[in-house]
Amino acid sequence: MTTTVCTGASAAAFPSFASYVRTRGPVLLRTARSLTSNACDAEDLLQTALTKTYLAWERIEDHKALDGYVRRALVNTRTSQWRKRKIDEFVCEELPEPDPVPVPDPAERQVLRDTLWRAVLRLPDRQRAMVVLRYYEDLSEAQTAEVLGVSVGTVKSAVSRALGKLREDPELAHAA
Repeated sequence: MTTTVCTGASAAAFPSFASYVRTRGPVLLRTARSLTSNACDAEDLLQTALTKTYLAWERIEDHKALDGYVRRALVNTRTSQWRKRKIDEFVCEELPEPDPVPVPDPAERQVLRDTLWRAVLRLPDRQRAMVVLRYYEDLSEAQTAEVLGVSVGTVKSAVSRALGKLREDPELAHAA
């Protein structure tokens, strides 16, 4: 639990409060969790209730009944939060939701992938190897050169020529 209501000078003012929070905090957090929809809201609720308890610490006569006091603060705070939440509804001619973004058809994407792969297969062996290593295997130019035993310049020029051929491929022009 990350409840840190009292630190420094405040802890010195009420060491019994700091001790109470350390010992009873986990139990009170479970209570707060039962009042909220998620753990973060529960921590915030408990923090607020413990702050209220800290401010009233000197006025609380029976420290044996602190759990009841904090639980009541939890319930009252949660009730106040619930009452303050206001939801306004407005009548309008058009729905405020945006139009759904069209999702590309997976079949069309697969057709494009297949067409691209067939075009890559039509490249000369050396260019195809370099394109596959650079773009399918995601190797750098230096790594591709090392794998194929050629210079980086050779990889750059061969890949450039291969991409030019792919741009001119008639099947790819129709698929895009």
